[in-house]
Parts: sequence; C-alpha cells; structure tokens
Amino acid sequence: MQRRSFAALTAALLIAGCASALPADVRFLGDFDWDMRDDRHGGYSGLELGEDGRRFLAISDRGWIVDGRLEREDGRIATVLADRPQRLKGLSGQGIKKDFEDAEGLAVASDGRIFISFEGEHRVWSYASPGAVPEALARHPDFAAMQQNSSLEALAVGPDGALYTLPERSGALARPFPVYRYADGRWTQPFEIPRRGELLPVGMDLGPDGRLYLLERHFAGIFGFSSRVRRFTLDGGDIVEEETLLETASAQHDNLEGISVWRDGGGRLRLTMISDDNFTALQSTEIVEYVVPD
Repeated sequence: MQRRSFAALTAALLIAGCASALPADVRFLGDFDWDMRDDRHGGYSGLELGEDGRRFLAISDRGWIVDGRLEREDGRIATVLADRPQRLKGLSGQGIKKDFEDAEGLAVASDGRIFISFEGEHRVWSYASPGAVPEALARHPDFAAMQQNSSLEALAVGPDGALYTLPERSGALARPFPVYRYADGRWTQPFEIPRRGELLPVGMDLGPDGRLYLLERHFAGIFGFSSRVRRFTLDGGDIVEEETLLETASAQHDNLEGISVWRDGGGRLRLTMISDDNFTALQSTEIVEYVVPD
C-alpha cells in the first residue's frame, strides 16, 4: 500500500513542481510503505540486505532488531515479510536498557556477524546473531567527546572485515566529518569526508563495487526531509573521488536513515533505503529503491 503522511503531503503541495531532477543514469524504482501492527515497529535507523537483495535486517533507535524478507514484482517491492521486532540484548544478556538502546548504524560482515553503533553511550557492539549477547568493541578516545544524539550515526563493514563509522555532526559547517576505522582490535582515523552544506550523515555502506556510500539528510520543519547520497572511491587512507549520486527535494521521501547497496540479478547497483518514522502518525516507514551507475 502506498501512503503519504499529512506532513509530507503538505510540504509536497508547498513545493509543487520543485522535485529534484535525477541524473540521466540514476533511476527511481519505487517506494513501499511498510506497516506492521506492532507497537515496536518503527524508528528504523539501520538497514542491511543480503547479496540477493531479499533477506534484510533492520534496527530501530529504540533497541529493536527485525529479520525479514522483501518480495518484489517486476523488480519493485510488493510485500515485506518480517518477524516481530526482537529486543537487542545488552552485555548482561538481558534486554538492552533504555538509556543504552539508541541503535543507529548497522553492518553485517561476510561471516554473518552483526555490528551496531549506538548514540547516547557512544560505542559499537558486535552480535553473532540477532538474539545473541553482544561483545563490546574498544572505543576511540574521540568518542567520549562526541555530542549527545549526534554521534555514531552510520556504520559500514568492508570485505576485509574492517569497520567504518563517523559522527552525525562535525561541529561546524566548514569542518569535515572524521571517519574512524576499526581493524586488528583498534580504531584509527584514516580520512575525513568533506561537509557539503547542511545535510548530515545518517547511513553508510560499502558497496559490492568497493566504494563508500553515504546517506545524508536535512530536516526543514514543515517542509519535511531532503536526502542526498554521495559515493567515495578510497585508496588506502585517502578519498580519490567524490560523486553526488542523488539529491532529493524536501518531502520527496520521508526521513531516510538506513542504506544498503547491492547488485541485482541484472548486474545493476541498487540503493535500498529505509525511513525512521520517529513513531509518529505524521510519518511512515518507507522503503525506497534507486538504480545507480557503476
């Protein structure tokens, strides 16, 4: 079922005719409004798809994880089949406590291990499975000084198992976002991502092409949310190329926060993104897909 929130409709009317034009080689495939009759459903901030683009994991910023499957017809999402949200466990083996539940970034390694970054108590935990007791990764000294509710918003894992994360805010419009890398039991800070305007990082993935994809968003009040996806080619500790793949107008989509990059059966690169509805009736859980060039 396709639905738009009242806020998004209002904003869309206010900016009618101003929707962002897509580059010729970027194609919008469609969006799907995912509803589940469960009070725990919503607030999704992280998304990971399997190699076939069907099985997925999603995490919410209230400490829940969902395992599901996307069913498509003619290449577009037609149905979402999912288990009921499951409470993430804390280090004690019990359900994660409220003050520690703000899960934001999600990454799944090639061996199936799940990594989740958290705001509030700035950290990254790893899980052998959705219902497992986590292991706490060491923390970089910079994490302690990060802003509340603006820290480790995005997370990605490379084919070598290295993790990448960055804070939602850099501290100033002209200041780049520091990227942190975890490998061999320690964090380093190998490079920075230039800050371009007011949009802030909310999701990240390393695509099957080996490039880093960054989802950013901006909230413009009653005008809704705008989103941008940038792609970076990395060479060791340096960015050697930056591309803007997608930039949407306000209210074109809901509050997109999670991104997964995969290659479909036709060999095309797809971006699948999910929105955080903030558990409000004025927003929805929207799953959006685009095809982008290699």
